[in-house]
Amino acid sequence: MRKLLRFLKDYKKESILSPLFKLLEASFELFVPLVMAAIIDTGIGNKDGGFILKMCGILILLALVGLTCSITAQYFAAKAAVGFATKVRHALFDHIQKLSYTEMDTAGTDTMITRMTSDINQAQSGVNMVLRLFLRSPFIVFGAMIMAFTIDVKAALIFVVTIPVLSVVVFGIMIITIPLFRRVQASLDKVLGVTRENLTGSRVIRAFNKEQEEIADFDESNERLTDVQLFVGKISALMNPLTYIIINVALVILIWTGAIQVNIGKISQGEVVALVNYMSQILVELVKLANLIITVTKAIACGNRVQSIFEMETSMVDGNGSKKEDTGYIVEFRNVSMRYKGAGADTLTGIDFKAKPGDTIGIIGGTGSGKSSVVNLIPRFYDVTEGQVMVDGMDVREYKITDLRDKIGIVPQKAVLFAGTVRSNLAWGKEDATEEEMQQALSVAQATEVVDKKDGKLDAEVEQGGKNFSGGQKQRLTIARALVKQPEILIMDDSSSALDYATDAKLRQAIHNMPSRPTVFIVSQRAASIMYADKIIVLDDGTVAGTGTHEELLKDCSVYQEIYYSQFKRTEGGH
Repeated sequence: MRKLLRFLKDYKKESILSPLFKLLEASFELFVPLVMAAIIDTGIGNKDGGFILKMCGILILLALVGLTCSITAQYFAAKAAVGFATKVRHALFDHIQKLSYTEMDTAGTDTMITRMTSDINQAQSGVNMVLRLFLRSPFIVFGAMIMAFTIDVKAALIFVVTIPVLSVVVFGIMIITIPLFRRVQASLDKVLGVTRENLTGSRVIRAFNKEQEEIADFDESNERLTDVQLFVGKISALMNPLTYIIINVALVILIWTGAIQVNIGKISQGEVVALVNYMSQILVELVKLANLIITVTKAIACGNRVQSIFEMETSMVDGNGSKKEDTGYIVEFRNVSMRYKGAGADTLTGIDFKAKPGDTIGIIGGTGSGKSSVVNLIPRFYDVTEGQVMVDGMDVREYKITDLRDKIGIVPQKAVLFAGTVRSNLAWGKEDATEEEMQQALSVAQATEVVDKKDGKLDAEVEQGGKNFSGGQKQRLTIARALVKQPEILIMDDSSSALDYATDAKLRQAIHNMPSRPTVFIVSQRAASIMYADKIIVLDDGTVAGTGTHEELLKDCSVYQEIYYSQFKRTEGGH
């Protein structure tokens, strides 16, 4: 949490002024019991109405000045806390964007979301409360004790005993609850993960009538979170009753001692009332301090969780652009093996192939055979465990990552559109793309008709996630987005699965006829999508089972034969 405080450096003025105004407010508050003592001893004792009115005016003045100081302090504290949270959130988002897929997979999406929202909000509350109360509450506690000594030393000794006992209770509970609040946030991660999974897969859950099972799973996760929260809540709840018991016992002793002192004429009745008021102020401030400590405890636990993401270093670093070879191939895999972090075995083993500029490479295989893993190595979403992936004669690890990805257009497995307009989504491919370039990309992607039917055409609204487009429409728009940048390498990772065969064929033909014809990698489970490729790579359990054209593989590769005939057997039988 301490490392996060660097984000407060632009709010030094607010961080200083807020506690100072709170101290001013506290100073005025400490004078109130003395004014009350004067009213009782002088005003009421001497039946002096003018003096009472004069003292009441002073009380009102103290209240107004204290209120002004309090509002000013609240303003500066809120400004600093909100600014702090905003900067942390921006920095965290920026840091997450720099992490590789490996770190994203390790941390998990639900954890990242919790850190970005709930954890930062808790840290913001902690900063706000500290600026407002961290100096004020101890100042009043010790100030009240000092003021008590100015009234009567013997009575003030009760304060000297009471305050350390209260401190032991307050800080003891804090030490116990800090690790428990970490467990609460970890349980919240799990609940968020289950919730996100259910919302994402709601159609699948309903299709398989699994609502009751998923409700049971959620209830179990939620129950665990509730149990931890109740446990830590019970411990935290001890704070107020224990402090009240200690303070009230101290008050009883104080009144008893004060009564004796009044009887012997050592102190006045007003001074006893002032001592009781000071003890009451200590009670109120210690309750505030207890709540502050609970909030700060949560904030520290959450701040440490946020800091743990900042401390994640990306496993991918930019290269220096050296060691370029003139091979004549745009993409080469040289005996490549790859293992995901934490996996027990390699996902890919001994992958070896070459692609010339302008080639169309088809990659096919069963589910889980490693098709997406192969193409994810080209833009360096993951690093190889062994071997080399070469792009344009240079190992991808030698490129600056931005330079490498500028060469590549990617159409992911899951078609993702962002809230905005069709134009803003296409501009992701090329920020300064002209309308002509966008129309050309839409035409190649077979998406012109999709856009023309929408009100506003290129300026038609796109809802979050592209919810106002069908699966096929989203796929065509994501293909257009990748084509706008006119990449040297185009990767289509099973990105035409929602298209009919005729549209798929037109799409492939249009890409083939592009003036700046890219090298195309088509990942598919449909033989029809890749059978006209210049080279087809057949994968089986992470290894290359065959490489060649459609005709060559149909003769020699049993894995390809099995895939092809499982899809075309019925059609051939019809002939």
